[in-house]
Amino acid sequence: MKVTPTAIPDVLVIEPKVFGDARGFFLESFNQQAFNQATGLDVQFVQDNHSRSAKGVLRGLHYQVRQPQGKLVRVVRGAVFDVAVDIRRGSPTFGQWVGAELTEDNHKQFWIPPGLAHGFLVLSDAADFLYKTTDYYAPQHEQCIAWNDPAIGIDWPLALHGIAQPRLSAKDGAGLSLAQARTSD
Repeated sequence: MKVTPTAIPDVLVIEPKVFGDARGFFLESFNQQAFNQATGLDVQFVQDNHSRSAKGVLRGLHYQVRQPQGKLVRVVRGAVFDVAVDIRRGSPTFGQWVGAELTEDNHKQFWIPPGLAHGFLVLSDAADFLYKTTDYYAPQHEQCIAWNDPAIGIDWPLALHGIAQPRLSAKDGAGLSLAQARTSD
């Protein structure tokens, strides 16, 4: 497994070893011991989630004020542009974002530690998105930051993929600015 830190050093791009030939491929999508050794982290995952979304769907930027969730995310069908935003007020990278394209072909995973907001944009006709979390979903603590907050300035690749406007849920369409959002220290 190859682990690459991003401009927000706690956010990691993880590339598992893929063994492939004319018949297909095999990869170990998760191994606790290998993950801990390669990342230097000691996290335990408590929940696995799977979402399917159509092209142009943008989910996020989500986080939980209490019971913050670390997320290990990947795509098993299609392609997404995945984003993490540092919302830890005491962090030297507060308000900064990093993104990575995750696809069924590149097999990359993204580690987003607790205390960061997360979102993704579907680039393909559809995408199946899987993620492990370090804490349970707690809707009473969930918050949403606006996907297009100019203070963060995420460069979503909308035009590059022929998407005029992202498709948002009512919750995501009502996201707050980073300045208004309740965040962690």
